[in-house]
Amino acid sequence: MDSFPLGGFSVARIGFGAMQLPGPNVFGPPRDRDEALAVLRRAVELGVDHIDTAQFYGPDVANELIREALHPYPDNLALVSKVGGRRDDTGAWLPAGEPADLRRDIEANLRTLGVDRLAAVNLRLFDSDGPDQLFDDQLTAMMQARDEGLIGGIGLSNINREHLLHALGRTEIVCVQNAFNLVDRDSAPVLEECTRQGIAFVPFFPLGAAFARPNPVLSHPLVTDTAERVGRTPAQVALAWTLSVAPNVLLIPGTSSVRHLEENMAVASIELDADTRERLNAVAA
Repeated sequence: MDSFPLGGFSVARIGFGAMQLPGPNVFGPPRDRDEALAVLRRAVELGVDHIDTAQFYGPDVANELIREALHPYPDNLALVSKVGGRRDDTGAWLPAGEPADLRRDIEANLRTLGVDRLAAVNLRLFDSDGPDQLFDDQLTAMMQARDEGLIGGIGLSNINREHLLHALGRTEIVCVQNAFNLVDRDSAPVLEECTRQGIAFVPFFPLGAAFARPNPVLSHPLVTDTAERVGRTPAQVALAWTLSVAPNVLLIPGTSSVRHLEENMAVASIELDADTRERLNAVAA
């Protein structure tokens, strides 16, 4: 499988996202703990060397599962987390973006995962229209954590192009995580800038928003028709298209099922022909 640089590592372009390991709405314990642990172990067996997580997945649950399943970790495994958010007792997603919050949560990730250093940590923004004083203060906190050796690289999540350019004026950025898929390409300008700058672009919700019903990607007629024609699942077609968009795209599809994990990993062997890609490219339009 092709690889791309990420926070001092060179990782395969299909990794694993831990968001679906906790219970419903990414809250509470998993439905099947043994299956969740099996998914993580099978992912590494299949060549996954990039796992994306967050302390607020659960909260705490995803990181604890990762540690139980995989510690001590393979030397080539890049563990990437994110800070800037938290959960309340009802499972609501809330911002926690003050510099002290970021530092506290970086240290919490290190502690629960059982490591001294993370490959990268993404600063997750909430409702920010552009760079402001808080964003600069957040960058300073992230840079301090990197300079102290707690993280290998700084990532950004849920940003626009102005955020990225402003951050690059201050420091190196190793990855960007934004929503991006066949029907939601609002982050195309950010992806294009990342491609120009040689920065990994890690799309979340590559199969559509996990909470949307019906799923706008997997239920799209062109996706389902293509899947039937090429003998693949709609999810495999959507992921294969996303992987083909640019060489710096790193996928982190998540699942709590070993079968779905194996289907996701098989995407590395799918090559969509030019006509199929052109028709899928037209979906958003």
